Amino acid sequence: MKHFAASLLLLSGLAIAPVSGATFDTIIRGGRVVDGTGNPARFADVGIKGGRITGIGRITSDAKTVIDATGMIVAPGFVDVHTHADEIVEQPRAENFLRMGVTTLVVGNCGASELNIGKYFRDIKRTGVSPNIATLIGHNTVREKAMGGSFDRPPTAAELETMKQLVGRAMDDGAVGLSTGLIYLPGVFSQPDEIVELAKIVSPHDGIYASHMRHEDSQIYSALDEVFRVAREAHVRAEVSHIKLSGEKSWGKADDVLAYIAKARAEGLDITHDQYAYTASSTTMRQLIPDDAFDGGKKHFLELIADAAEKAKLATRMKEKVAARGRKDFAYAVIASYKHDTSLNGLNIVEASKKLRGSDTLDDQIETILEIEKNGSASGVFHGMNEEDLQKFMQHPNTMIACDSGLREFGKDVPHPRGYGNNARVLGRYVRELKTLRLEDAIRKMTSLPANTFQLRDRGLIREGGCGDIVVFDPEKISDPASYNDPHHYAVGIAHVLVNGVAVVVNGEHTGAKPGQGLKHESPKR
Repeated sequence: MKHFAASLLLLSGLAIAPVSGATFDTIIRGGRVVDGTGNPARFADVGIKGGRITGIGRITSDAKTVIDATGMIVAPGFVDVHTHADEIVEQPRAENFLRMGVTTLVVGNCGASELNIGKYFRDIKRTGVSPNIATLIGHNTVREKAMGGSFDRPPTAAELETMKQLVGRAMDDGAVGLSTGLIYLPGVFSQPDEIVELAKIVSPHDGIYASHMRHEDSQIYSALDEVFRVAREAHVRAEVSHIKLSGEKSWGKADDVLAYIAKARAEGLDITHDQYAYTASSTTMRQLIPDDAFDGGKKHFLELIADAAEKAKLATRMKEKVAARGRKDFAYAVIASYKHDTSLNGLNIVEASKKLRGSDTLDDQIETILEIEKNGSASGVFHGMNEEDLQKFMQHPNTMIACDSGLREFGKDVPHPRGYGNNARVLGRYVRELKTLRLEDAIRKMTSLPANTFQLRDRGLIREGGCGDIVVFDPEKISDPASYNDPHHYAVGIAHVLVNGVAVVVNGEHTGAKPGQGLKHESPKR
Protein backbone atom coordinates (compact mmCIF):
# COMPACT_ATOMS: atom_id res chain seq x y z
CA MET A 1 0.00 0.00 0.00
CA LYS A 2 1.22 3.49 -0.72
CA HIS A 3 2.37 5.41 2.36
CA PHE A 4 1.21 8.95 3.00
CA ALA A 5 3.09 11.70 4.83
CA ALA A 6 1.74 12.31 8.32
CA SER A 7 0.49 15.74 9.32
CA LEU A 8 0.01 16.99 12.87
CA LEU A 9 -3.48 18.03 13.88
CA LEU A 10 -3.48 21.72 14.80
CA LEU A 11 -6.76 23.12 16.08
CA SER A 12 -7.38 26.61 17.43
CA GLY A 13 -9.05 26.52 20.83
CA LEU A 14 -10.37 22.95 20.50
CA ALA A 15 -9.08 20.44 23.01
CA ILE A 16 -9.11 16.77 22.11
CA ALA A 17 -7.74 14.16 24.50
CA PRO A 18 -4.59 12.53 23.10
CA VAL A 19 -4.61 8.83 22.35
CA SER A 20 -1.17 7.42 23.15
CA GLY A 21 0.52 4.20 24.02
CA ALA A 22 -1.11 2.36 21.13
CA THR A 23 0.25 0.95 17.91
CA PHE A 24 -1.94 1.26 14.84
CA ASP A 25 -1.96 -0.30 11.40
CA THR A 26 -3.44 2.87 9.92
CA ILE A 27 -4.02 6.39 11.21
CA ILE A 28 -6.26 8.83 9.36
CA ARG A 29 -5.10 12.27 10.46
CA GLY A 30 -6.50 15.76 10.28
CA GLY A 31 -9.97 15.11 8.91
CA ARG A 32 -13.41 16.12 10.10
CA VAL A 33 -15.12 13.02 11.44
CA VAL A 34 -18.81 12.58 10.67
CA ASP A 35 -19.46 9.51 12.79
CA GLY A 36 -22.76 8.33 11.27
CA THR A 37 -25.02 9.20 14.20
CA GLY A 38 -26.18 12.51 12.75
CA ASN A 39 -24.15 14.41 15.36
CA PRO A 40 -22.09 17.42 14.23
CA ALA A 41 -18.75 16.79 12.54
CA ARG A 42 -15.65 17.11 14.72
CA PHE A 43 -11.95 17.21 14.05
CA ALA A 44 -10.26 13.99 15.12
CA ASP A 45 -7.76 11.36 14.06
CA VAL A 46 -8.92 7.79 13.59
CA GLY A 47 -6.69 4.81 14.37
CA ILE A 48 -7.25 1.29 13.04
CA LYS A 49 -5.68 -1.98 14.11
CA GLY A 50 -6.59 -5.52 13.16
CA GLY A 51 -9.47 -4.32 11.01
CA ARG A 52 -11.13 -2.45 13.89
CA ILE A 53 -11.27 1.18 14.95
CA THR A 54 -9.14 1.34 18.10
CA GLY A 55 -8.64 5.06 18.61
CA ILE A 56 -10.50 8.33 17.94
CA GLY A 57 -9.12 11.70 19.02
CA ARG A 58 -5.69 13.30 18.89
CA ILE A 59 -3.47 10.33 18.19
CA THR A 60 0.22 10.89 18.93
CA SER A 61 1.34 7.36 18.06
CA ASP A 62 2.63 6.36 14.66
CA ALA A 63 1.40 3.67 12.31
CA LYS A 64 2.48 1.62 9.34
CA THR A 65 0.29 3.80 7.14
CA VAL A 66 -0.75 7.39 7.81
CA ILE A 67 -3.42 8.99 5.64
CA ASP A 68 -3.50 12.78 5.52
CA ALA A 69 -7.19 13.73 5.56
CA THR A 70 -6.69 17.48 5.91
CA GLY A 71 -9.69 19.25 4.37
CA MET A 72 -11.54 15.95 4.05
CA ILE A 73 -14.54 14.32 5.66
CA VAL A 74 -13.91 11.00 7.40
CA ALA A 75 -17.10 8.95 7.52
CA PRO A 76 -18.17 5.35 8.05
CA GLY A 77 -18.17 3.30 4.87
CA PHE A 78 -21.53 3.63 3.15
CA VAL A 79 -24.04 0.79 3.52
CA ASP A 80 -26.29 0.19 0.51
CA VAL A 81 -29.25 -2.00 1.46
CA HIS A 82 -30.78 -2.19 -2.00
CA THR A 83 -28.38 -3.46 -4.64
CA HIS A 84 -28.45 -6.07 -7.37
CA ALA A 85 -24.78 -6.95 -7.05
CA ASP A 86 -25.60 -10.65 -6.68
CA GLU A 87 -22.85 -11.63 -9.17
CA ILE A 88 -20.20 -10.44 -6.74
CA VAL A 89 -18.32 -13.75 -6.98
CA GLU A 90 -17.85 -13.17 -10.73
CA GLN A 91 -17.06 -9.45 -10.31
CA PRO A 92 -15.41 -9.27 -6.88
CA ARG A 93 -13.91 -5.79 -7.19
CA ALA A 94 -17.33 -4.07 -7.25
CA GLU A 95 -15.49 -0.98 -8.42
CA ASN A 96 -18.53 1.12 -9.23
CA PHE A 97 -19.68 0.76 -5.61
CA LEU A 98 -16.33 1.14 -3.85
CA ARG A 99 -15.44 4.27 -5.81
CA MET A 100 -18.60 5.98 -4.57
CA GLY A 101 -17.77 5.01 -0.99
CA VAL A 102 -20.02 1.96 -0.56
CA THR A 103 -18.30 -0.67 1.59
CA THR A 104 -21.25 -2.95 2.42
CA LEU A 105 -23.84 -4.23 -0.06
CA VAL A 106 -27.13 -5.98 0.61
CA VAL A 107 -28.07 -8.21 -2.32
CA GLY A 108 -31.04 -10.51 -2.98
CA ASN A 109 -33.47 -7.64 -3.48
CA CYS A 110 -36.73 -7.43 -5.45
CA GLY A 111 -37.47 -11.10 -4.90
CA ALA A 112 -34.38 -12.43 -6.71
CA SER A 113 -31.48 -14.04 -4.86
CA GLU A 114 -29.25 -17.06 -4.74
CA LEU A 115 -31.27 -20.03 -3.52
CA ASN A 116 -28.54 -21.69 -1.48
CA ILE A 117 -27.40 -18.91 0.84
CA GLY A 118 -24.92 -21.12 2.68
CA LYS A 119 -23.11 -21.96 -0.57
CA TYR A 120 -23.24 -18.29 -1.59
CA PHE A 121 -21.36 -17.23 1.52
CA ARG A 122 -18.85 -20.06 1.05
CA ASP A 123 -18.24 -18.92 -2.53
CA ILE A 124 -17.68 -15.35 -1.34
CA LYS A 125 -15.12 -16.52 1.20
CA ARG A 126 -13.39 -18.77 -1.32
CA THR A 127 -13.15 -16.14 -4.05
CA GLY A 128 -12.53 -13.05 -1.94
CA VAL A 129 -14.42 -9.82 -2.62
CA SER A 130 -13.68 -6.14 -2.10
CA PRO A 131 -16.88 -5.05 -0.26
CA ASN A 132 -18.81 -6.70 2.55
CA ILE A 133 -21.88 -8.66 1.43
CA ALA A 134 -25.18 -9.43 3.15
CA THR A 135 -28.13 -11.04 1.38
CA LEU A 136 -31.88 -11.41 1.53
CA ILE A 137 -33.67 -14.53 0.33
CA GLY A 138 -35.83 -13.78 -2.70
CA HIS A 139 -39.50 -14.74 -2.81
CA ASN A 140 -39.48 -15.09 -6.60
CA THR A 141 -36.51 -17.42 -6.35
CA VAL A 142 -38.17 -19.76 -3.86
CA ARG A 143 -41.57 -19.54 -5.60
CA GLU A 144 -40.10 -20.56 -8.92
CA LYS A 145 -38.20 -23.43 -7.31
CA ALA A 146 -41.33 -24.71 -5.56
CA MET A 147 -43.89 -24.15 -8.31
CA GLY A 148 -42.00 -24.67 -11.55
CA GLY A 149 -43.39 -22.83 -14.59
CA SER A 150 -47.04 -22.65 -13.48
CA PHE A 151 -47.40 -19.36 -11.66
CA ASP A 152 -50.83 -17.77 -12.11
CA ARG A 153 -52.34 -19.50 -9.10
CA PRO A 154 -51.84 -19.89 -5.37
CA PRO A 155 -49.30 -22.54 -4.34
CA THR A 156 -50.58 -25.90 -3.22
CA ALA A 157 -50.15 -26.78 0.44
CA ALA A 158 -47.12 -28.88 -0.48
CA GLU A 159 -45.61 -26.09 -2.58
CA LEU A 160 -46.09 -23.54 0.18
CA GLU A 161 -44.44 -25.91 2.64
CA THR A 162 -41.48 -26.23 0.26
CA MET A 163 -41.24 -22.45 0.04
CA LYS A 164 -41.29 -22.17 3.83
CA GLN A 165 -38.52 -24.72 4.12
CA LEU A 166 -36.40 -22.87 1.58
CA VAL A 167 -36.87 -19.55 3.39
CA GLY A 168 -36.14 -21.21 6.73
CA ARG A 169 -32.94 -22.75 5.42
CA ALA A 170 -31.84 -19.39 4.02
CA MET A 171 -32.43 -17.69 7.36
CA ASP A 172 -30.51 -20.44 9.16
CA ASP A 173 -27.67 -19.88 6.70
CA GLY A 174 -27.49 -16.16 7.45
CA ALA A 175 -29.93 -14.27 5.22
CA VAL A 176 -30.99 -10.92 6.69
CA GLY A 177 -34.61 -11.35 5.65
CA LEU A 178 -37.08 -11.93 2.82
CA SER A 179 -37.48 -9.78 -0.28
CA THR A 180 -40.33 -9.56 -2.75
CA GLY A 181 -40.53 -8.18 -6.26
CA LEU A 182 -44.26 -8.01 -6.78
CA ILE A 183 -44.14 -6.61 -10.31
CA TYR A 184 -41.92 -9.44 -11.48
CA LEU A 185 -42.56 -13.06 -12.40
CA PRO A 186 -43.59 -15.16 -10.61
CA GLY A 187 -44.26 -12.91 -7.59
CA VAL A 188 -46.75 -10.79 -9.48
CA PHE A 189 -49.20 -13.71 -9.25
CA SER A 190 -48.79 -14.24 -5.51
CA GLN A 191 -51.45 -13.25 -2.98
CA PRO A 192 -50.77 -11.47 0.34
CA ASP A 193 -51.62 -14.61 2.33
CA GLU A 194 -48.65 -16.36 0.74
CA ILE A 195 -46.27 -13.52 1.60
CA VAL A 196 -47.50 -13.42 5.19
CA GLU A 197 -46.85 -17.15 5.63
CA LEU A 198 -43.30 -16.82 4.35
CA ALA A 199 -42.64 -13.70 6.42
CA LYS A 200 -43.70 -15.67 9.50
CA ILE A 201 -40.66 -17.88 8.91
CA VAL A 202 -38.46 -14.78 8.97
CA SER A 203 -39.97 -13.39 12.17
CA PRO A 204 -38.37 -15.74 14.76
CA HIS A 205 -34.98 -14.87 13.24
CA ASP A 206 -35.73 -11.15 13.67
CA GLY A 207 -35.18 -10.68 9.96
CA ILE A 208 -36.60 -7.93 7.78
CA TYR A 209 -39.18 -7.97 4.99
CA ALA A 210 -38.07 -5.78 2.04
CA SER A 211 -40.61 -5.24 -0.70
CA HIS A 212 -40.59 -3.90 -4.21
CA MET A 213 -44.31 -3.26 -4.01
CA ARG A 214 -47.01 -3.97 -6.58
CA HIS A 215 -47.61 -0.28 -7.25
CA GLU A 216 -45.50 2.87 -7.06
CA ASP A 217 -48.00 5.16 -8.77
CA SER A 218 -51.49 6.40 -7.90
CA GLN A 219 -52.25 2.94 -6.47
CA ILE A 220 -49.39 3.12 -3.99
CA TYR A 221 -51.72 3.16 -0.96
CA SER A 222 -53.06 -0.32 -1.70
CA ALA A 223 -49.50 -1.52 -2.18
CA LEU A 224 -48.50 -0.02 1.16
CA ASP A 225 -51.50 -1.68 2.79
CA GLU A 226 -50.10 -5.02 1.69
CA VAL A 227 -46.70 -4.21 3.22
CA PHE A 228 -48.41 -3.14 6.45
CA ARG A 229 -50.44 -6.34 6.53
CA VAL A 230 -47.35 -8.50 6.17
CA ALA A 231 -45.57 -6.55 8.90
CA ARG A 232 -48.58 -6.73 11.22
CA GLU A 233 -49.56 -10.38 10.77
CA ALA A 234 -46.04 -11.81 10.55
CA HIS A 235 -44.62 -9.54 13.26
CA VAL A 236 -41.69 -8.40 11.13
CA ARG A 237 -39.93 -5.16 10.40
CA ALA A 238 -40.61 -3.98 6.84
CA GLU A 239 -38.68 -1.95 4.31
CA VAL A 240 -40.28 -0.16 1.34
CA SER A 241 -37.78 -0.57 -1.47
CA HIS A 242 -36.86 2.52 -3.54
CA ILE A 243 -39.79 4.67 -2.42
CA LYS A 244 -41.11 6.80 -5.26
CA LEU A 245 -44.18 8.11 -7.10
CA SER A 246 -44.12 7.12 -10.77
CA GLY A 247 -46.19 8.68 -13.52
CA GLU A 248 -47.38 12.24 -13.83
CA LYS A 249 -50.82 11.49 -12.43
CA SER A 250 -49.29 10.53 -9.08
CA TRP A 251 -46.89 13.46 -8.70
CA GLY A 252 -47.11 15.85 -5.79
CA LYS A 253 -48.32 13.29 -3.25
CA ALA A 254 -45.09 12.61 -1.34
CA ASP A 255 -46.39 14.27 1.84
CA ASP A 256 -49.53 12.13 1.72
CA VAL A 257 -47.53 8.93 1.24
CA LEU A 258 -45.20 9.76 4.12
CA ALA A 259 -48.19 10.57 6.34
CA TYR A 260 -49.74 7.22 5.40
CA ILE A 261 -46.57 5.42 6.49
CA ALA A 262 -46.34 7.53 9.66
CA LYS A 263 -49.85 6.44 10.62
CA ALA A 264 -48.83 2.79 10.30
CA ARG A 265 -45.77 3.43 12.46
CA ALA A 266 -47.94 5.14 15.06
CA GLU A 267 -50.04 1.98 15.14
CA GLY A 268 -46.98 -0.03 16.12
CA LEU A 269 -45.46 -1.16 12.81
CA ASP A 270 -41.74 -0.77 12.10
CA ILE A 271 -41.69 0.59 8.53
CA THR A 272 -38.68 2.21 6.87
CA HIS A 273 -37.77 3.02 3.26
CA ASP A 274 -34.85 3.50 0.91
CA GLN A 275 -34.38 5.71 -2.13
CA TYR A 276 -32.04 6.51 -5.01
CA ALA A 277 -31.32 10.12 -5.95
CA TYR A 278 -32.67 10.17 -9.51
CA THR A 279 -36.02 10.81 -11.17
CA ALA A 280 -35.69 7.80 -13.47
CA SER A 281 -35.98 4.14 -12.54
CA SER A 282 -34.47 1.08 -14.19
CA THR A 283 -35.81 -2.40 -14.80
CA THR A 284 -36.60 -4.68 -17.74
CA MET A 285 -38.56 -3.61 -20.80
CA ARG A 286 -40.86 -6.53 -20.03
CA GLN A 287 -42.60 -4.28 -17.50
CA LEU A 288 -44.19 -2.40 -20.42
CA ILE A 289 -46.15 -5.56 -21.28
CA PRO A 290 -49.06 -6.89 -19.17
CA ASP A 291 -47.88 -9.58 -16.74
CA ASP A 292 -50.35 -12.27 -17.75
CA ALA A 293 -48.77 -12.39 -21.20
CA PHE A 294 -46.00 -14.40 -19.55
CA ASP A 295 -48.01 -16.86 -17.51
CA GLY A 296 -46.68 -20.16 -18.77
CA GLY A 297 -43.37 -18.61 -19.75
CA LYS A 298 -41.96 -17.40 -23.04
CA LYS A 299 -43.72 -20.12 -25.00
CA HIS A 300 -47.09 -18.66 -24.06
CA PHE A 301 -45.91 -15.14 -24.92
CA LEU A 302 -44.74 -16.21 -28.37
CA GLU A 303 -48.01 -18.02 -29.03
CA LEU A 304 -49.98 -14.96 -27.93
CA ILE A 305 -48.20 -12.50 -30.22
CA ALA A 306 -48.46 -14.99 -33.12
CA ASP A 307 -52.25 -14.81 -32.81
CA ALA A 308 -53.39 -11.59 -34.53
CA ALA A 309 -56.55 -11.19 -32.46
CA GLU A 310 -54.82 -11.83 -29.14
CA LYS A 311 -51.94 -9.57 -30.10
CA ALA A 312 -54.39 -6.76 -30.91
CA LYS A 313 -56.01 -7.16 -27.47
CA LEU A 314 -52.57 -7.00 -25.87
CA ALA A 315 -51.72 -3.83 -27.81
CA THR A 316 -54.97 -2.20 -26.68
CA ARG A 317 -54.12 -2.91 -23.05
CA MET A 318 -50.62 -1.48 -23.54
CA LYS A 319 -52.14 1.71 -24.93
CA GLU A 320 -54.44 1.93 -21.92
CA LYS A 321 -51.48 1.43 -19.60
CA VAL A 322 -49.44 4.24 -21.10
CA ALA A 323 -52.49 6.53 -21.06
CA ALA A 324 -53.03 5.74 -17.38
CA ARG A 325 -49.57 7.19 -16.71
CA GLY A 326 -50.71 10.46 -18.27
CA ARG A 327 -48.52 9.96 -21.35
CA LYS A 328 -49.15 9.76 -25.08
CA ASP A 329 -46.26 7.45 -26.01
CA PHE A 330 -43.32 5.39 -24.69
CA ALA A 331 -40.66 8.09 -25.01
CA TYR A 332 -40.07 7.87 -21.26
CA ALA A 333 -38.62 4.35 -21.70
CA VAL A 334 -34.96 4.21 -22.82
CA ILE A 335 -33.19 1.02 -23.88
CA ALA A 336 -30.16 0.41 -21.65
CA SER A 337 -28.95 -3.02 -22.72
CA TYR A 338 -30.33 -5.02 -25.65
CA LYS A 339 -28.02 -7.87 -26.58
CA HIS A 340 -29.88 -8.70 -29.79
CA ASP A 341 -29.17 -5.26 -31.29
CA THR A 342 -26.77 -3.08 -29.32
CA SER A 343 -27.23 -0.21 -31.78
CA LEU A 344 -30.51 0.53 -30.00
CA ASN A 345 -28.83 1.02 -26.61
CA GLY A 346 -29.39 4.59 -25.43
CA LEU A 347 -32.45 5.18 -27.65
CA ASN A 348 -35.92 5.64 -26.24
CA ILE A 349 -38.74 3.50 -27.62
CA VAL A 350 -39.96 6.24 -29.96
CA GLU A 351 -36.45 6.62 -31.41
CA ALA A 352 -35.94 2.86 -31.63
CA SER A 353 -39.27 2.45 -33.41
CA LYS A 354 -38.31 5.08 -35.96
CA LYS A 355 -34.98 3.33 -36.56
CA LEU A 356 -36.35 -0.20 -36.80
CA ARG A 357 -39.68 0.38 -38.50
CA GLY A 358 -39.36 3.76 -40.17
CA SER A 359 -42.34 4.98 -38.15
CA ASP A 360 -42.89 6.04 -34.55
CA THR A 361 -46.66 5.75 -34.25
CA LEU A 362 -47.93 4.26 -31.00
CA ASP A 363 -48.71 1.01 -32.81
CA ASP A 364 -45.16 0.86 -34.13
CA GLN A 365 -43.78 1.56 -30.67
CA ILE A 366 -45.76 -1.37 -29.30
CA GLU A 367 -44.52 -3.59 -32.12
CA THR A 368 -40.97 -2.56 -31.21
CA ILE A 369 -41.51 -3.42 -27.54
CA LEU A 370 -42.92 -6.83 -28.42
CA GLU A 371 -40.10 -7.48 -30.87
CA ILE A 372 -37.51 -6.64 -28.20
CA GLU A 373 -39.16 -9.06 -25.79
CA LYS A 374 -39.36 -11.74 -28.50
CA ASN A 375 -35.60 -11.43 -28.99
CA GLY A 376 -34.63 -11.86 -25.36
CA SER A 377 -35.84 -8.59 -23.80
CA ALA A 378 -33.73 -5.65 -22.68
CA SER A 379 -33.08 -3.58 -19.61
CA GLY A 380 -34.27 -0.01 -19.62
CA VAL A 381 -34.23 3.38 -17.93
CA PHE A 382 -37.68 4.86 -17.28
CA HIS A 383 -38.14 8.59 -16.73
CA GLY A 384 -41.22 9.12 -14.61
CA MET A 385 -40.66 10.84 -11.26
CA ASN A 386 -40.89 14.35 -9.90
CA GLU A 387 -37.95 16.20 -8.33
CA GLU A 388 -40.03 17.79 -5.57
CA ASP A 389 -41.36 14.40 -4.48
CA LEU A 390 -37.85 12.98 -4.58
CA GLN A 391 -36.54 15.66 -2.23
CA LYS A 392 -39.41 15.26 0.21
CA PHE A 393 -38.80 11.51 0.44
CA MET A 394 -35.08 12.16 0.84
CA GLN A 395 -35.56 14.56 3.73
CA HIS A 396 -37.58 12.12 5.79
CA PRO A 397 -35.52 10.76 8.72
CA ASN A 398 -36.44 7.14 7.94
CA THR A 399 -35.26 7.21 4.32
CA MET A 400 -31.96 5.47 3.54
CA ILE A 401 -29.83 6.09 0.47
CA ALA A 402 -29.62 3.01 -1.76
CA CYS A 403 -28.77 2.88 -5.46
CA ASP A 404 -30.81 -0.12 -6.74
CA SER A 405 -27.92 -0.94 -9.09
CA GLY A 406 -26.00 -3.99 -10.09
CA LEU A 407 -22.29 -4.37 -10.74
CA ARG A 408 -21.13 -2.34 -13.71
CA GLU A 409 -18.80 -3.38 -16.49
CA PHE A 410 -17.11 -0.12 -17.36
CA GLY A 411 -18.06 1.05 -20.86
CA LYS A 412 -20.67 -1.65 -21.49
CA ASP A 413 -24.18 -0.65 -22.62
CA VAL A 414 -25.98 2.52 -21.47
CA PRO A 415 -27.09 1.70 -17.92
CA HIS A 416 -28.67 3.96 -15.33
CA PRO A 417 -26.02 6.35 -13.89
CA ARG A 418 -27.06 5.54 -10.31
CA GLY A 419 -24.68 2.58 -10.33
CA TYR A 420 -21.76 4.96 -10.53
CA GLY A 421 -22.94 8.11 -8.81
CA ASN A 422 -25.76 7.64 -6.30
CA ASN A 423 -23.97 8.41 -3.03
CA ALA A 424 -21.76 11.07 -4.58
CA ARG A 425 -24.85 12.71 -6.11
CA VAL A 426 -26.50 12.99 -2.71
CA LEU A 427 -23.39 14.55 -1.14
CA GLY A 428 -22.65 16.83 -4.07
CA ARG A 429 -26.03 17.90 -5.42
CA TYR A 430 -28.38 17.52 -2.47
CA VAL A 431 -26.01 18.46 0.36
CA ARG A 432 -23.52 20.95 -1.09
CA GLU A 433 -25.49 22.55 -3.93
CA LEU A 434 -29.19 22.40 -3.04
CA LYS A 435 -28.79 22.07 0.75
CA THR A 436 -31.69 19.63 0.80
CA LEU A 437 -29.89 17.76 3.59
CA ARG A 438 -27.31 18.55 6.25
CA LEU A 439 -24.07 16.69 5.62
CA GLU A 440 -24.40 14.81 8.91
CA ASP A 441 -27.96 13.74 8.11
CA ALA A 442 -26.99 12.53 4.64
CA ILE A 443 -24.15 10.46 6.11
CA ARG A 444 -26.51 8.95 8.69
CA LYS A 445 -28.84 7.88 5.87
CA MET A 446 -25.92 6.07 4.22
CA THR A 447 -24.42 4.49 7.34
CA SER A 448 -25.96 3.94 10.78
CA LEU A 449 -29.60 4.02 9.62
CA PRO A 450 -29.23 1.20 7.06
CA ALA A 451 -26.78 -0.74 9.24
CA ASN A 452 -29.14 -0.66 12.22
CA THR A 453 -32.24 -1.39 10.15
CA PHE A 454 -30.69 -4.47 8.55
CA GLN A 455 -28.84 -5.40 11.76
CA LEU A 456 -25.34 -5.29 10.29
CA ARG A 457 -23.40 -5.47 13.51
CA ASP A 458 -20.49 -3.03 14.09
CA ARG A 459 -21.04 -1.28 10.73
CA GLY A 460 -22.23 2.22 9.98
CA LEU A 461 -20.49 4.14 12.78
CA ILE A 462 -17.06 5.49 13.54
CA ARG A 463 -16.65 4.35 17.11
CA GLU A 464 -14.03 2.44 19.03
CA GLY A 465 -14.44 -1.28 18.51
CA GLY A 466 -16.35 -0.81 15.27
CA CYS A 467 -15.25 -2.32 11.99
CA GLY A 468 -12.70 -0.35 9.99
CA ASP A 469 -15.02 0.50 7.08
CA ILE A 470 -14.20 4.14 6.31
CA VAL A 471 -14.55 6.59 3.44
CA VAL A 472 -12.50 9.79 3.12
CA PHE A 473 -13.87 12.39 0.70
CA ASP A 474 -13.54 16.04 -0.24
CA PRO A 475 -16.90 17.73 0.50
CA GLU A 476 -16.14 20.51 -1.99
CA LYS A 477 -15.32 18.19 -4.88
CA ILE A 478 -17.48 15.12 -4.48
CA SER A 479 -19.81 14.75 -7.46
CA ASP A 480 -21.36 12.35 -9.94
CA PRO A 481 -20.20 12.92 -13.54
CA ALA A 482 -22.18 9.89 -14.73
CA SER A 483 -25.23 10.96 -16.75
CA TYR A 484 -28.11 9.20 -18.49
CA ASN A 485 -26.55 9.66 -21.90
CA ASP A 486 -22.96 9.08 -20.74
CA PRO A 487 -23.11 6.90 -17.62
CA HIS A 488 -19.66 5.33 -17.49
CA HIS A 489 -17.89 7.72 -15.13
CA TYR A 490 -16.82 6.87 -11.61
CA ALA A 491 -17.70 9.25 -8.80
CA VAL A 492 -15.10 11.93 -8.10
CA GLY A 493 -13.96 13.50 -4.83
CA ILE A 494 -13.67 10.21 -2.93
CA ALA A 495 -10.01 9.86 -2.05
CA HIS A 496 -9.75 6.77 0.14
CA VAL A 497 -11.95 3.82 1.06
CA LEU A 498 -11.12 1.18 3.65
CA VAL A 499 -12.94 -2.12 4.17
CA ASN A 500 -12.20 -3.94 7.41
CA GLY A 501 -9.16 -1.72 7.81
CA VAL A 502 -7.70 -2.49 4.37
CA ALA A 503 -7.45 0.18 1.68
CA VAL A 504 -9.48 -0.72 -1.39
CA VAL A 505 -9.41 2.79 -2.86
CA VAL A 506 -6.29 4.98 -2.59
CA ASN A 507 -6.17 8.41 -4.21
CA GLY A 508 -9.35 7.57 -6.08
CA GLU A 509 -8.07 4.32 -7.59
CA HIS A 510 -9.07 0.74 -6.72
CA THR A 511 -6.16 -1.15 -5.19
CA GLY A 512 -7.39 -4.60 -6.14
CA ALA A 513 -7.58 -5.64 -2.48
CA LYS A 514 -10.39 -8.03 -1.49
CA PRO A 515 -10.87 -7.73 2.27
CA GLY A 516 -14.68 -7.92 2.19
CA GLN A 517 -16.59 -10.36 4.33
CA GLY A 518 -19.85 -12.24 4.03
CA LEU A 519 -22.08 -10.76 6.72
CA LYS A 520 -24.32 -13.51 8.04
CA HIS A 521 -27.37 -12.45 10.00
CA GLU A 522 -27.26 -13.69 13.56
CA SER A 523 -30.66 -14.88 14.74
CA PRO A 524 -31.71 -14.35 18.36
CA LYS A 525 -30.95 -17.21 20.70
CA ARG A 526 -34.01 -19.36 21.15
